[in-house]
Amino acid sequence: MIDNLKSFLKHSAVYSLSNAAAKAMGVVLLPLYTKFISLSEFGVLALLEITIVVIVEFLTLGQGQAIVMFNDSPDYKAKKRSIFFTLTLLLAGVSLIALSLISAAVYAYGGSLPYIDIESSLLYPGLFVVFFRVLNNLLLDKVRAEEKSVLYTVANLSKLFISLVLVILFITYYNTGIIGVIYAYIVAEGFLCFVLLIAMLKEFDFKFENEIVRAALKFGVPLIFTNLAFMILNVSDRYILKALTDNESVALYDLGYRVAGVINMFIIMPFMLTLMPQAYKMYQQPGDKRYYSKLMTYFTFVVVWLGLALSLFGKEIIKLFALNPDYWPAYKVVPIVVLAYTLMGMRLFAVLGQFLTRNTNSVAYTTLIAAAFNIILNFIYIPIYGLIAAAYTTLAAFVLLFFMSYAISNKYYKIPYEAGKLTLLLVIGIGSYLLVEWSYTGKLILDIPVKLVAIILFPFILYPFKFYEAVELEKIRKILFAENKIGMIKSFLGK
Repeated sequence: MIDNLKSFLKHSAVYSLSNAAAKAMGVVLLPLYTKFISLSEFGVLALLEITIVVIVEFLTLGQGQAIVMFNDSPDYKAKKRSIFFTLTLLLAGVSLIALSLISAAVYAYGGSLPYIDIESSLLYPGLFVVFFRVLNNLLLDKVRAEEKSVLYTVANLSKLFISLVLVILFITYYNTGIIGVIYAYIVAEGFLCFVLLIAMLKEFDFKFENEIVRAALKFGVPLIFTNLAFMILNVSDRYILKALTDNESVALYDLGYRVAGVINMFIIMPFMLTLMPQAYKMYQQPGDKRYYSKLMTYFTFVVVWLGLALSLFGKEIIKLFALNPDYWPAYKVVPIVVLAYTLMGMRLFAVLGQFLTRNTNSVAYTTLIAAAFNIILNFIYIPIYGLIAAAYTTLAAFVLLFFMSYAISNKYYKIPYEAGKLTLLLVIGIGSYLLVEWSYTGKLILDIPVKLVAIILFPFILYPFKFYEAVELEKIRKILFAENKIGMIKSFLGK
């Protein structure tokens, strides 16, 4: 199991580089946005970016997960090159038709996207981003299925660098406003698509597999609803905020969400990108359930620890990078959304039994229920409590989704996750945050040391509760200490 964990962590670390770069790009651009784009315009940009993501998720048809399944399934390995060509051609064709229909509908409606008031001058360029991103998602999932994590990261880093340079150029030099951001995305996504097609050309067998289309859609179509429901769960609050409040509330909420998203980019996404290929390989192998269980515990430990740090310093991060004080109230949603992200990450493991046994219909049902629950709560509480209600309703929906996923997955493939340790991590993490917030003075010279101490103490507080197994303590000792050094801490570990 140790070798499998090392392989998992190696690929996750490589993937995290591109995710770290993506988040770094967002941090670099934040002062730029807050200086050159008004709070209201930032809200429009947030809605447009989310709309692009939603359309992409729909048009991908669940084939990202399908290509990973086909790639690692013994039943399909002989045809995996022709399957790759078939699915690429399928998505390209479907996307062209769908985007043409969307363009025609917007033109007929009167030049803007209904209900959310995104003008056609922004939407039409956004559709080009959608087309390239649909293909890029499939190509990147194929790269991931082949465990070419270096190619995955280099390609994404190149795209991010191009986006960063062009956004800075368009906004500061040409003063284009938010349309410049979309132009930058078109060039960057188009470049990535070209590079990936060239790099993966040898993986194509130019033969269209008609019978594979049916199998791919049977596996992927339920995931369309799963992915859409998941997107609704994540982004419907912005649309509802727009409908019930204003662009400024959307902007503040989206900014807080972006800061909380550090935990998603650095930890959750790299784990997610590595998890399914590894999980399919380990499925029904000796020790597979133990492997999945420990992996979830380790993952939750890391995500809660980082989440604690991010929640405690959310206010300072936003004040540091948002040059316009109008953006500063966004910090209020950060700790709530961080906890929601934590539950979202844990759900990746809770739902594993459904994916391994290919029971994806139930994944769609549970996600749709959680999304509907979230929407209902938003309409009830946003008019009363404003944008903070959107954060709490998102958290409530992810709590519901996690427990539904865990219960249903156990029916298909019961994995003995370490529930006691997972609960302990959440309790200690939340308790540490609340304790520090209770002692908050508003003076940086006093508050920052307290926050740092709470973060440093987190893994040590777990020790008296017997969180660590003997073999884990031994590994920690070997990693942290050279032999015969730091005797005091050795004594603390019982050595």
